[in-house]
Amino acid sequence: MIDPVHDAPPVRKIQIDVSGRMGDALIRDMIAAYLVGSDIIEVKADRILAEQKNVIRGMCYKLIGPEIIEETAKKVVIQDLLNPDEISIKKSVRRMYLISNSMHIDAIKAIKTLDADLALDVDQRDDDVDRLFLLIAKQFRSILRGARLPDAAETSIDEYHDLRMAAGPIERIADHARKIAKITTYLDGPIPDDVMEMIDKASEISRKIVEDSIDALYNFDVDLANQVIDRVTKLSPMINKLNGAILKMNSYESVVALGTVVDSIDRTADYGSNIAEIAINSAMARIV
Repeated sequence: MIDPVHDAPPVRKIQIDVSGRMGDALIRDMIAAYLVGSDIIEVKADRILAEQKNVIRGMCYKLIGPEIIEETAKKVVIQDLLNPDEISIKKSVRRMYLISNSMHIDAIKAIKTLDADLALDVDQRDDDVDRLFLLIAKQFRSILRGARLPDAAETSIDEYHDLRMAAGPIERIADHARKIAKITTYLDGPIPDDVMEMIDKASEISRKIVEDSIDALYNFDVDLANQVIDRVTKLSPMINKLNGAILKMNSYESVVALGTVVDSIDRTADYGSNIAEIAINSAMARIV
């Protein structure tokens, strides 16, 4: 029996002194340590406060891979248990899109029906998109340092780069779906039927733009990508008309709230255009 010997990659370990670090500052430190590809993150202080430990546990939940393996009053040791070979960026980006798309659909439904529970569900799903986005960013940084492509058999380094680029707009699309859902609590009554009908139509067009841009990216379809970009331009008159209809409403709170909804729908389409441009670049890279 021949048993080949493979040299194990060195364990990457980082230590973070969290003395006096609370809230968002601590969260940013944890995310940075994760993104640089640390296998072991050791959080230490003369005494780690309960509030700090809650933040650390929360971040481990919001990141894919890290688990707490040791915890004392002065130290918390976190190990990344994810096997990089099990990661497929194509599946991760596709999953990001599917979640963000469902978020957008349910966000529009939430403001239409004033469903606060559905709006909360949309808000919570944004965490899933963020987890995938950070995982993709972390893996890409590892590849830049010379790590082996996890799915080299089906994804080239150029494709990996383009998919990483596309993950950014998708993450922001999810953020805008979340923003739309949050508007539910600011509405003081049902949205007028004519305005809601226009919102539904603009939302559907915006989502279709993103859907087609993703298809163009995965299928290296330049023609479809160009059609997507043209459709974004044609959406502008509809957005302007919708804004005009909203301004005629009597409730100031609803005018402001729905103005935010329309802006998010418009920006979602713009991000779809960004993905379409990446699709064109990706397709051209295959020709060279």
